[in-house]
Amino acid sequence: MSKKTKKQALSLSKNAKKYIRGIAHHINPLVTVADKGITENILNELDICLDHHELVKIKIRADRQARDAIVENLIQASQAEKVQSIGGTLTLFRPNLKKPVYELPQ
Repeated sequence: MSKKTKKQALSLSKNAKKYIRGIAHHINPLVTVADKGITENILNELDICLDHHELVKIKIRADRQARDAIVENLIQASQAEKVQSIGGTLTLFRPNLKKPVYELPQ
């Protein structure tokens, strides 16, 4: 997992977050965190999805307190930017510097 240590946290502008939320509204969750919580397989799948899609919705099936901890762990492990979290759905964005999918507004 040395790849993750090289990636740096980003900070999206207000306009960029608004733009990404608009795009995210129409996509389905690609990753689901269920009873077992965050496993190595989930982190690997999330990393692959973020590299390929840049924008990923995650369905989290847990109570509110556990969900908050899971959200923080996923953000930290993936080094992605939290776009929004509504109920059990988390949206993360991490740009792919080699092959960008989205061109963000300033």
